Amino acid sequence: MYRSISRPEKPSMFWKETFRQAHDIGIGSLAIIAIVSTFVGAVSAVQFAYQFRTINLVPMWWIGSIERKGMILELAPTISALLLAGKVGSNIASELGTMRISEQIDAYEIMGVNTPAYLISPKILASIFVVPMLVIIAVMLGILGGWGAGLLGNFYSTSEYFRGVQDNFDGYDLVIMSVKSVLFGFIMSSVSCYKGFTVEGGSIEIGKASTQAVVYSSIFIIIVNFFVAFVLL
Repeated sequence: MYRSISRPEKPSMFWKETFRQAHDIGIGSLAIIAIVSTFVGAVSAVQFAYQFRTINLVPMWWIGSIERKGMILELAPTISALLLAGKVGSNIASELGTMRISEQIDAYEIMGVNTPAYLISPKILASIFVVPMLVIIAVMLGILGGWGAGLLGNFYSTSEYFRGVQDNFDGYDLVIMSVKSVLFGFIMSSVSCYKGFTVEGGSIEIGKASTQAVVYSSIFIIIVNFFVAFVLL
């Protein structure tokens, strides 16, 4: 990590690689984030509506408020990070692992290239900037998914749902979401880079490193999620 944050030798190459990684992480993951977040919001609304129907004193527009809180504080950041750890993290570990066992990294180092700064930094920087954007999209689609599920099930009207979404909104929730998103992006990319960069052996070890990158990233994300919520909430 110390070598990866050093000044790149060719800034033009560094930023070109960073934008390429940002495109691969963002555009490449947009479809799965959109599908999963929409249906997570929908199923959450259905579950809340089912419970609220048994409590006649609870107004149904509360579901909109709960959906907003749940998506911003927990569901969108955590589920998006876990999905990205599985998709992007495994790709990063496999890419760097293949470069390591094929001696491409060794060739770069012989030529005097600071390989961590060139191969690792763009991935981490791209993740830190792109993951929060994907989380914002996940929040919006999750809320819309809850609205669509409510209309299909005739649980509440559009005005009721969005009354709840707007009710008692606290901007501090967005701060917590942003902190989680940045930390999750850093964890996912740095753990995956480490596992791929330090792999030894052959193709079997690359597969193991890819699996370990996903598992360790997911574990660290869940642990950090708890501590961020414990400290900031």
